[in-house]
Amino acid sequence: MSKITAIIPTLNEEIHIEAAIQSVDFADEIIVIDSFSTDKTVELAEKHNVKIIKREFDDFSSQKNYAIAQASFDWIYILDADERVPDSVRKEILDAVKNPQEHVGFFVRRSFYFLGKRLNYGGCQRDKVVRLFRKDKCTYKGLVHETIATDGKLGFFKNKIDHFSFRSYDHYISKMNHYAKLRAQEYYQNNLRPNAYHFMIKPLARFIIHYVIRFGFLDGVRGFVWARVQAYGVFARYSKLSLLYRS
Repeated sequence: MSKITAIIPTLNEEIHIEAAIQSVDFADEIIVIDSFSTDKTVELAEKHNVKIIKREFDDFSSQKNYAIAQASFDWIYILDADERVPDSVRKEILDAVKNPQEHVGFFVRRSFYFLGKRLNYGGCQRDKVVRLFRKDKCTYKGLVHETIATDGKLGFFKNKIDHFSFRSYDHYISKMNHYAKLRAQEYYQNNLRPNAYHFMIKPLARFIIHYVIRFGFLDGVRGFVWARVQAYGVFARYSKLSLLYRS
């Protein structure tokens, strides 16, 4: 039977790391790749049977690809520290590795929790990511919101994992600013110059997409805040891009 390496990228994830490790204890090997956390992330991870790699963060794809290259086994399961794998998905993972049926990777859908409750609309109902894949057939590309480039067929799991990305409003805004900085660098490398359209129309369009078109209003106040934060993320990336050109 093929074996699995689970990889958990971390940066100051002390509130999540032990639960994350326990969530993938079905794996034959667990790698925690840490971007030099300043909290107790590494200390807590060391209590468990995991391999810890410390590497300066440059971008999400490079970080994950580096960890994948250190993996001992052919099948990789990537777990963000704020994700949890329920028993139903655990069973699907083990069954998929045992009988992949020509698939080189698998999408899994996520239930996103925001302001203490699960968001059911606003685009979250469509959230899916490739989490299980063969390391010789898949690689990450992109600086932020990285995607998997595959050489083969991808399957889908039926059940969802849980995603607890939101700790507090300030924390989430900080995370959006980090993503915006990386996206701005990507745009800068592609010589994209921001204008009024990027600062005014695109953020408004993003809010309308999440709150109206994708029915975010059905999640009440949480749906409104979610759409507003997504719009802010768009505005922030172009603001940071503008600063890159000024500097």
